Amino acid sequence: MDKDNFGLTKKEKTMSKIIFITGASKGFGKLWAEALLKRGEKVAASARNIEALQDLKEKYSDSILPVKLDVNNRTEVFEVVEKVEKHFGRIDVLINNAGFGLFGTTEETTEQQARDQMETNFFGSLWVAQAILPVMRKQRSGHIIQISSFLGLTTLPLLGLYNASKFAVEGLIETIGSETAHLGIKTTLIEPNGFATDWAGASAVQTSSDITDYNPVREAFAETGDNPDTWGKPESTVVPVLNLIDNQNPPQRLLFGIIAYHVVNEVYTKRLNDIQNWKEVSIAAHGH
Repeated sequence: MDKDNFGLTKKEKTMSKIIFITGASKGFGKLWAEALLKRGEKVAASARNIEALQDLKEKYSDSILPVKLDVNNRTEVFEVVEKVEKHFGRIDVLINNAGFGLFGTTEETTEQQARDQMETNFFGSLWVAQAILPVMRKQRSGHIIQISSFLGLTTLPLLGLYNASKFAVEGLIETIGSETAHLGIKTTLIEPNGFATDWAGASAVQTSSDITDYNPVREAFAETGDNPDTWGKPESTVVPVLNLIDNQNPPQRLLFGIIAYHVVNEVYTKRLNDIQNWKEVSIAAHGH
């Protein structure tokens, strides 16, 4: 059977899918939604403001179902997933993309800011996953694609609560994958570095910056962000996402971007070295 460079057969590439995307009003969500619609897929696209999806509705008509959704509202999440399943008959792929960035030092983060960050990035992802799993269990098939971050595997200063939310999401989706593999449900964590979307702009939240002791950290962070090579090109993610959706054996994790690849590779090499260097202590701590 003929396959392409991604291991896909012609049949696998031509079968249409029903894809549910959260956070589809802008950024990655809208970009990927349009790419999927353009190649003939059916897309349920959720956003808190569905007016932002009107252009896609006018262009792709019945191929897209715009749905209003705040992922923080668990009841609404379950109602919307039920609506999508009834409308299209099934849901083959979830792209769980809703989330935002919180910038600032950990000390200066308010209680409300911390709770809001975890509420959307972690609990919002949990509610959507819990709502979609009964559908995929019934089908005995499905692919949950969770947008995480390379900051779910390592950390950057001034993103403490964001880092923590993504570390939590990593553990959640990896666990779901181990619980549902025998049911034909696959999971993938996409882990991008920074991309030139509005994630660090209009969509971001800033803490106060009153504690001057942290100014050197803020200045170093700003210098890194000013380097245009730091930011990936969003449009370059389209083909990788399409091929991920098509692949019958998707990876558990997929890094997006040069920065993500090199940083995570370096971090994990160091972690493995530390594990080996402290092997005797670790074994002695077991008590046998």
